Amino acid sequence: MLVLATAAGLLRVRRDGRVRATSTPTGTGGPVAVALAALGVRPGTTTLVQFSTVVCAPCVAARRVCAEVAGATAGVAHLEVDAEAELAAVRALDVWRAPTVLVVDRHGTVRHRVAGVPRAGELRAALASLTGLDPAVPAVCE
Repeated sequence: MLVLATAAGLLRVRRDGRVRATSTPTGTGGPVAVALAALGVRPGTTTLVQFSTVVCAPCVAARRVCAEVAGATAGVAHLEVDAEAELAAVRALDVWRAPTVLVVDRHGTVRHRVAGVPRAGELRAALASLTGLDPAVPAVCE
């Protein structure tokens, strides 16, 4: 039993915070599109949608990483959502834990998903694949 618990823990640590590509189906009136629109995700902007809860300590670190990456990348917004207050969206978007970060492209399609605190480098690379910007070059703020 101890070996199984250790293996499961090591597997979770290895996968935690990794950016995974996803192909969440969206349509103009589908449940995913409706849930994203209700949360405030707007077409034309790539958005990091972070699901958090009040009692979640890792959510604070995820907020910091997402805000830093979004602030340094032109055309990217960060939206934090209280998972407890938005249960319909949590169900529609298949969110199982906090923090969870969804990378939504400018067309409203969920392209990447992170369970746990995202790794900044991987998040920048995922955004670069969507925005066409070099992740190594910070955005110029005016």
